[in-house]
Amino acid sequence: MSLPAIANLFAPLPSAAAGEIFTELLARPGVRIERIVSEGQVTPEDSPFVQDADEWVLLLAGSAAIRLEAHDEAMLSPGDHLLISGGTRHWVTRTDLEVPTVWLAIHLG
Repeated sequence: MSLPAIANLFAPLPSAAAGEIFTELLARPGVRIERIVSEGQVTPEDSPFVQDADEWVLLLAGSAAIRLEAHDEAMLSPGDHLLISGGTRHWVTRTDLEVPTVWLAIHLG
């Protein structure tokens, strides 16, 4: 029996020069996994992300900074991960301008 199709999170990376690229990798009841590719994008101060479900994010490549409501900005490097509780306003305050920033996001609930 052959293996299911194998995919790679890094190849090919879409260009995110015109805007972040969200690619759904897996969706099942109660969980959704996506790859996000950023190239210099930030969240506008007047339009924070707010999601109903918890979101666990892992920075895979590049660099970024994120701020959660009522918390200081946190700098992220590859391997850093963070749980964002549902209903929490948050902002991506910086993504790498030199190389693509690649995130793995797991939405729970």
